[in-house]
Amino acid sequence: MAQPEKFHAKTLKGFESLLADELKSLGAERTEIVNRGVAFYGGRALLYRVNLASRLSIRVLLPLFRFEATDADTLYRRVKRYDWSLHLDNKMTFAIDPVVHSPYFNNSHYVSQKVKDAIADRFREQTHLRPSVNKDQPDLLINVHISGRWVTLSLDSSGGSLHKRGYRTGQFEAPLNEVLAAGMIMTTGWSGDTPFLDPMCGSGTLAIEAALIAAGIPPGIFRKQYGFENWKDFDQELMEHVVKNLPQEKEVKVPIIARDIDPEAVKLVRQQVEQMELSHLVEVEQADFADTKGAEGITIVMNPPYGERMKPGDIESLYGIIGTTLKHNYPGADAWILSSSKQAMGRVGLKPASKRMLYNGSLECSYVNYKTFKGNWKDHKSGESQG
Repeated sequence: MAQPEKFHAKTLKGFESLLADELKSLGAERTEIVNRGVAFYGGRALLYRVNLASRLSIRVLLPLFRFEATDADTLYRRVKRYDWSLHLDNKMTFAIDPVVHSPYFNNSHYVSQKVKDAIADRFREQTHLRPSVNKDQPDLLINVHISGRWVTLSLDSSGGSLHKRGYRTGQFEAPLNEVLAAGMIMTTGWSGDTPFLDPMCGSGTLAIEAALIAAGIPPGIFRKQYGFENWKDFDQELMEHVVKNLPQEKEVKVPIIARDIDPEAVKLVRQQVEQMELSHLVEVEQADFADTKGAEGITIVMNPPYGERMKPGDIESLYGIIGTTLKHNYPGADAWILSSSKQAMGRVGLKPASKRMLYNGSLECSYVNYKTFKGNWKDHKSGESQG
C-alpha cells in the first residue's frame, strides 16, 4: 500500500481550524494546523478532491524539499541540485510564486529570479535547452516559501488561487473574496437549515457561496483547469473517478436571499445567479434594508461599506440604521457583520454575542455576531444591554 503524501493547504488567517475540519471531511488521514494553513496527508485522489471541493483552501501545495539558506548563492545551489526533470521538461513552461518572510531575503522578485535561473541553468547544462517561463498560464507553478532561514519548494496543484472559483462574470465593484465569504458563512455554523439573508449583497458572493454550501455543490466545478492536470504523473482516470463520486446536489428547503438597494447590483447578481443555474436556490431582490422585516430564526450575514468611499458621518449613520433595523425588524435573528470600521461598529448599538478578527485583503476586520431577541424587549432580561 502506498504511503500517504504530505500536502499543504493555504487559507486566510482565522480559518485554519475550520479548514482542518473540512479536510478531514474530505478524507484527510491526519491534519496539522499552521499559520494560515493546514498540512494534511493522503493520496492523489484526496489532492484532486480537495482542489475541487474545498471551500476554504486558497492553494493546495505538494512540498518537494526543504533546506536552510541565508544567502542567494546557497538558495541557487540547493535549488539547482534538485532533479527537476521529475516534474518538468523543455517543452513545458513554468513560473515561480514566491512567498518571503525573512531577514535574509527582503526582495521576493529577486528570490523568484534566482530560483528560475537555477532551474533553467540545470536544464541548459544537461540538455542544452531550457524550459520557458510563462507567468500567466504556466504548465508548472512552483511555490517558493521562505520563513526565516528555512526554504520550502512546492508544486502548486491548484495552478492559481482557488478563491477564483471560475463563476465570476460581471464587472462587480470590490467583490468579496470567495474563500472569505465561504469562511464567514461556515463560521456561523449555518448549513442550509434556516433562511439566509445578505441584505447588502453587492456582488452577491455571500448568497452564492451560501447556496453552494446548502446544496452541497463543490465550488471547484466551475473552474476550467487545475495545475495538477499538467503534471507528468497526472492520472486522468483517477480524476474522472473523483469527479464522478463528488456529492450530488441536495434539495434546499429554505430561502437564500441576496438583497441590495442598488438596482445595478441587483441586475448583475441576478445575471450571475442565472448563468450559474442557481436561480432555484437564490432569490435576488432590490430593497432598502431599513424597510424590510424578517422571520424569526433567520441567519443574516453582511459585509456593509467600511467607509473607504463614504464620509465618516454617513458610515456611522448607516451602521446606526443597521442596528435599529436588526433590533426592531428582525426578532430572533442570528446576525453577523464584517467591518474594518471600529467607530462605525460602535454605532450598531447591540451587545455582541461573539467577536473575532478576519482579514479582507490587507484590512483587519471585526466579524461580530449579534443575536436579537424575540418579543417585547422591555420584558427581556438582556434588553437593557442591547439597547
